[in-house]
Amino acid sequence: DPITAKEIIHLMQNIQTKYNTSSIIITHDVDCARVISNRMILLIDGVNYASGTFKELSSSSDKKIQAFFK
Repeated sequence: DPITAKEIIHLMQNIQTKYNTSSIIITHDVDCARVISNRMILLIDGVNYASGTFKELSSSSDKKIQAFFK
């Protein structure tokens, strides 16, 4: 449900700002990750395969990383 997802993202952002804290968000929702994250870590087979900003990862030429963004 896109409306509820948007409300949850805003809630997370407000909490981060209000309490000056970080969050660990585990998601398969690429749009959510794009909006909420400063840094992403991609796990492949339980291993930290890649990390970086959304822009860095989404522009990667690595086929395994690109699979997350299609």
